[in-house]
Amino acid sequence: MAQRMMMQQIMLFGSMAKRKLGELFSDERGEVNIVAIVVLIGIAVLLALFFKEQIQGLLESLFNAIRGNAVDAVNGGGAGGE
Repeated sequence: MAQRMMMQQIMLFGSMAKRKLGELFSDERGEVNIVAIVVLIGIAVLLALFFKEQIQGLLESLFNAIRGNAVDAVNGGGAGGE
């Protein structure tokens, strides 16, 4: 009797696993997301290459401003000074 119940449970587990595997292989949502991510990365790279000089100029001005503010803060000339 116990052996028969165990066989039924094994058969039930096997059919559930088979159904879940079928759902996994038929579900294509993950593939679409991967393709979308690759396309977006490609677009970002192309935009970065297209606007390379503008991006470099922006970064240089930002870092110069940061560097200037840091020097002012160390020398005591910052906005929160004495």
